[in-house]
Amino acid sequence: MEDVRKWGQFLLPYKFALDEMTTKINIIAEEAKYLKNHNQIEHIKTRLKSFESIQLKLDRKGISPTMSNSREQLYDIAGMRIICSFVSDIYDIYSQLSKRNDIKIVQVKDYIENPKSNGYQSLHVIVQIPVTLSQKVETVYVEIQLRTLAMDFWASLEHKIYYKYDKKIPFYLEQELIDAAKTAKSLDEKMRDIHVRVEGLKG
Repeated sequence: MEDVRKWGQFLLPYKFALDEMTTKINIIAEEAKYLKNHNQIEHIKTRLKSFESIQLKLDRKGISPTMSNSREQLYDIAGMRIICSFVSDIYDIYSQLSKRNDIKIVQVKDYIENPKSNGYQSLHVIVQIPVTLSQKVETVYVEIQLRTLAMDFWASLEHKIYYKYDKKIPFYLEQELIDAAKTAKSLDEKMRDIHVRVEGLKG
């Protein structure tokens, strides 16, 4: 029971970091809505890894599942997924985050510009933010994934198929998923073009 309580306390700063990041993202979105008359974000999802998930991930890495190792070796204990209307919104939000002095950008992986071999697209950003507790300030990693609706739909389907086939997807389905990823990209581009034309008519 003591270990469970200690791990619960260990995870608290990560939970608070997600709360703070959600507020920061909502501020960015509200300002954009006011200044640009455009809703950049469709929705935000957050998740906190459980002790069991942390232990499994460290075991796979061959690392002892201690709190210290978890803090130093894992960047995705706190995770946030931001679903955007358009690809341009993704990069605009990233730009806004990178300008803030209360957020440190640690790592960026652009799978939109350079999709994974299976077709996966998303912008992954690891940030560090300070979390002020009653007795100390703790710096916490948060993994942020930014996607469009089309990218998120594809990723959700791929995830279900991946585990349905016990991580061994048949070749023909892999090819269909790659084709679907290309279709999702085309849809994003088409919706962007329509959006630009509509905005032009407003002007």
